[in-house]
Amino acid sequence: MNADIAAQYADTTGRAVLETIRAYGVTAVFGIPGTHNLELYRPLDDLGMRVVTTRHEQGAGYGADGWAQQTGLPGVVITTSGPGLQNAMSAIGTAFCESRPLLVLSPGVALGAEFRDVGTLHETKDATAMVGAIAEWSRRVTSGTDAVDAVHDAFALFRSGRPRPVHIEIPLDVLEAPAGVAAAARAARPAPAPAAGDAASVREAARLLAGAERPMILAGGGASRAGRAVTALAERLGAPVVTTLNGKATVDEHHPLSLGSNLRLAAARGVAEDADVLLVLGSKLGEAELWAPALAARGAVVRVDISAAQLHKNLDATVGIVGDCTAVAEQLLALLAELLPDAPRRQPDLTREHIAIAAEIAEAAPDTVALAHTIAAALPHDAIVAGDSSQIVYLALANVLTQPRPHSMLYTPTYATLGYGLPAAIGARVAQPEGGRPVVAVVGDGALMFCVNELATAVEQRLDLTVVCVDNGGYAEIKQNEVDRGIRPVGVDLVQPDWVALANAFGATGRRADAPADIAPALAAAIDAGGVQLVHIPQHAGSQHPAAESSTPRGES
Repeated sequence: MNADIAAQYADTTGRAVLETIRAYGVTAVFGIPGTHNLELYRPLDDLGMRVVTTRHEQGAGYGADGWAQQTGLPGVVITTSGPGLQNAMSAIGTAFCESRPLLVLSPGVALGAEFRDVGTLHETKDATAMVGAIAEWSRRVTSGTDAVDAVHDAFALFRSGRPRPVHIEIPLDVLEAPAGVAAAARAARPAPAPAAGDAASVREAARLLAGAERPMILAGGGASRAGRAVTALAERLGAPVVTTLNGKATVDEHHPLSLGSNLRLAAARGVAEDADVLLVLGSKLGEAELWAPALAARGAVVRVDISAAQLHKNLDATVGIVGDCTAVAEQLLALLAELLPDAPRRQPDLTREHIAIAAEIAEAAPDTVALAHTIAAALPHDAIVAGDSSQIVYLALANVLTQPRPHSMLYTPTYATLGYGLPAAIGARVAQPEGGRPVVAVVGDGALMFCVNELATAVEQRLDLTVVCVDNGGYAEIKQNEVDRGIRPVGVDLVQPDWVALANAFGATGRRADAPADIAPALAAAIDAGGVQLVHIPQHAGSQHPAAESSTPRGES
């Protein structure tokens, strides 16, 4: 190392920014080193931060998302200027639509060189405006102090607002200049107390819930870290709970009051629509989560959300409460302890609803559902499962897999992108302590080809990670869409690689399950063996037998 150069860059803005991020507890960054971002990489080793070099910046964004869902901290991505930042745009768009905390750092042209259009390396017309069009905010800073303040502002949003992606562009001359920021200014600022709801509104909501004969709780992604309080509310009210896919397992899906993450199914939506009081926690009730134009609630609606803009979105609230879902749920519990001292007054039998939900799942795609049951039964009970916008996931596995805790199914129901599952699984695995929970990515062949390069990242990071590739020969749903519209199938039947050989070429271990009886043993062997494993399942392997009677993961009675 050149000592003179090292001394020159001993305390740059880049270091100040990363020291501030580290002070908030972030221990890993995802990205790709490039010519212009090296001063963001210089301090990482000193700070004890794990560096995950993905093979594409989109993978860095999705890896950071998987890491964030496990830790509760924002995922951090470092890109270079121009094309590196642009490559991360799909991940930024995903984080916005799914309300995920993501902090993207990139260098930019030097101060005074904006819009010159003179052909400098990676020159981009207006990077801040480009990202700002799809992020919560994008800020081009002008000094070390400005950059550190932007980091603090980002964490303030992540801690107390609707979590969404933010981008900080640091001009190259600012990035490499002495920071001029005191050590104390780089310390994490105290976290604010979770925002409680307006007392009068909470009292009115408690009154409605206490008087309900058929209460129901609908939990979205905004409630996913409020599981204990939401479970206690459900038990006091004797209220069934259904979740969106982003809110999956807010309440343990084995709980007798859980109807699972099945809001997309008419059988589950019908229970919510028939409730005389529906409590909606942390969900915008968007069409992509409903698979219906709107939720036609017939009773009173209580909505709780950290964002006031959400309270009447897609469904008007009878009572709207702005606040943190955990804090408001605890307020409601305190009032309901007085209003319903002998609760629960009722313990609904949900057998009929579970039967109707199971029947609706099975009818949608019988062969795919049968395969999903087989996969689910072979997974360890505490597995983290990363899915993609693949039929095996959105038509089946996301519904039939019952999970005990939130953020165990990594998925993007709104943005519905391909190429998410594998890098998200990498991020989730990186977030696990030594040993940790098993992580499995379940993706279609089309989805895996969007990000198959990240197998190299998983191998390089020495991860224990199993990838299940369900091969239906291409883009099967789009093929059916074409047929339904009278279009001769075009562009949807795809050439397949030798998946086992491809995995082996990356340094992973490839396996193939050609018959139904091979699937569970292949998955169990892959997970137990450790390292990076790929199990290739041709679609026909899951279509030769009826759906399994149970999708209870292995290791759980």
